[in-house]
Amino acid sequence: MRTHNTIPAFGLGTFRLKDQVVIDSVKTGLELGYRAIDTAQIYGNEAEVGQAIAESGVARQDLFITTKIWTDNYAQDKLVPSLKDSLAKLRTDQVDLTLIHWPSPGNAVPVAQFMGALAEAKAQGLTKRIGVSNFNIALMKEAIAAVGAEAIATNQIELSPFLQNRKVVDFAKSQGIHITSYMTLAYGKALQDPVIGAIAKAHDATPAQVILAWAMQLGYAVIPSSTKRENLASNLLAQQLQLSDADMAQIAALERNGRLVNPDGLAPAWD
Repeated sequence: MRTHNTIPAFGLGTFRLKDQVVIDSVKTGLELGYRAIDTAQIYGNEAEVGQAIAESGVARQDLFITTKIWTDNYAQDKLVPSLKDSLAKLRTDQVDLTLIHWPSPGNAVPVAQFMGALAEAKAQGLTKRIGVSNFNIALMKEAIAAVGAEAIATNQIELSPFLQNRKVVDFAKSQGIHITSYMTLAYGKALQDPVIGAIAKAHDATPAQVILAWAMQLGYAVIPSSTKRENLASNLLAQQLQLSDADMAQIAALERNGRLVNPDGLAPAWD
């Protein structure tokens, strides 16, 4: 069990949240008991996340902070300085996890180079763990060749009841690489699914709680975001929900390759 790479099963996402909205979301989340926060350089909200954490009064050692390096900063001479900028914005001298956000467009910076630079950031104590995001199997193999599977804490990928990404998940698991699921609720689309609705009703739970519990029962970390206090509080309760094997099987049958995030020029050839 590689405990040094353990990442919290439940965290707070900040994608698309800006300015006072992200400050309020993070402060409310921390007040409610969230302790893992996920951000990224490209979100343009690291400084606000840092401000919210500072104002929350929660001790830094009780938090798990993740950020992601943007594609413009993958070059050997740019990655570490860009992470130092992120740390300054986040008001911390070290993050808990740093991810490569997307594959390098057109392979402009080879995987071995940016993974090497990320490993160097870890060696310098700027981040406790390193990992990748939006990597297919071929890219994971290259990352493993560069730094070793044991160094890669997670692959953060789009994963929902409608996009279960089983090939990538199975390969990552075979290498001991954890999966973090983003867009777990499929932009809210999965909340409308009648199968999910029926399971939620049977458990006296919300559809969001059912979906988050499903992902966590499969061993994935989840990072849902919300700007509403009641949703932030409600989502947290997914950690207490236990789904039956029958529930899990019904959700497994919802797979439809329903990918929502596939940016031109960034996305790899998905497995």
